[in-house]
Amino acid sequence: MRTGAPVSPEEAAEKGRLLFAKPCEFVLGAARLDQIPESRLPEVAFAGRSNVGKSSLVNALTGRKTLARVSNTPGRTREINFFRLDDTLMLTDLPGYGFARASKAQSEQWAGLIFEYLRGRPTLRRVILLIDSRRGLLKNDVEVMTLLDRAAVSYQLVLTKTDKLKPNELAAIAARVDAESRTHGAAHPHIIATSAVEGAGIPELRAELAALADT
Repeated sequence: MRTGAPVSPEEAAEKGRLLFAKPCEFVLGAARLDQIPESRLPEVAFAGRSNVGKSSLVNALTGRKTLARVSNTPGRTREINFFRLDDTLMLTDLPGYGFARASKAQSEQWAGLIFEYLRGRPTLRRVILLIDSRRGLLKNDVEVMTLLDRAAVSYQLVLTKTDKLKPNELAAIAARVDAESRTHGAAHPHIIATSAVEGAGIPELRAELAALADT
């Protein structure tokens, strides 16, 4: 498929399915800037509050149950984890934020590491900012959106755990998230609602990410 040619939703979904069916391997976990690997691949980073479902979503996207470590303990992941998808796209799992038991020093260390990563990653195409649909946008989420605006990094809001809500509840949450996103200059206008359990929104998100791999 030629880059830049008109693509139907069905073609985009199939392209995303094929990409995420290919081999995906863990590269490394970086706790410091000097550990972050160089990469020539287009890169997409996943960010969100602790226990928002980042690892579950990465596993659902790649069709693997244990690629990204899933934990019921908030704040467990403290490294930036890199995954190479078919030598085509780098997937980056950022440490969760907003963990209540994290010390001020830990929170500042997280913010510093992430901001420096965002500023110094020319291959980064987009940040996928996950929002727990049961809670909607919280103060920490809006603060991270503002940080991304300041870093001039394009980001897309993705709702997680939508299987926990009734359709009318999800619609109300999505409307509020959309209204807030419109006030942020770096936010992508398209919000995707997902469920790692039921697979809702997974083909749509795969299609978005596959398109980024071509840019």
